Amino acid sequence: MAQHQTEAARTAQPRTPESGTAQSSTAQSRTAGSQTLARGLDVLRAVAAAPDGMTVADVAEHAGIHRTVAYRLLNTLEDARLVHRGPDGRYRGAAGLLTLSSAAHSSLVAAARPLLRELADQLGATVSLIVRQGQEAVALAVISPADGAYHVTFSEGSSHSLTIGAAGHALLAADPEVPGEPESVARVRREGFAGTYGEVEPNMHGLAVPLDAAVSGVPACLNVISARSNLGETAVPLLQAAASRITGLLA
Repeated sequence: MAQHQTEAARTAQPRTPESGTAQSSTAQSRTAGSQTLARGLDVLRAVAAAPDGMTVADVAEHAGIHRTVAYRLLNTLEDARLVHRGPDGRYRGAAGLLTLSSAAHSSLVAAARPLLRELADQLGATVSLIVRQGQEAVALAVISPADGAYHVTFSEGSSHSLTIGAAGHALLAADPEVPGEPESVARVRREGFAGTYGEVEPNMHGLAVPLDAAVSGVPACLNVISARSNLGETAVPLLQAAASRITGLLA
């Protein structure tokens, strides 16, 4: 009996101050690690968004940290190939961001691709998911109709300027409204779609419907290109319905 009591007492021993201190140190370490990660991500976003890059002093001022801390964060990001220090001493986004960018769009593409297939077959035309990257409209997914009817197609990853094409106008409409903006962009806000002729491909009609950028995470649109001038009567409501379904899947 005495042996059982001794074992029970040993099991029920309270934590020593040392063990409590160790657990507290672990919690503090985790908190500090989270703060460092959050700070590093904030710096990465700031550098990536700066067209002319940022100096160590710029980063320190932006993040409210000492220049030594800013320098360490930038070195870590540079080691990961997320930023690069140029000859002018300014840090800019680096090639490692491309991998993150591709991964960021994967959920959007996965949600859109089945609906693009439906649209392409319904309309007998090439349908695409296009996003804004900088000042370009970039095709993330391109689906052609399966029936073999005459259609125009293009490659995934192809791009054109935001200033032309139905997709360009639809993507620009995601920006805040500004005085003197092009009428083509203002029309997208009023009517919910963009329509063009021959701006990207000669003799081709383009239609585009924007997605809700707050849900998709990036300015994006559904786009269709065809030689048929009457395509809009059928395509616009179908594109708008598909856009709503995609944002519903992502919400």
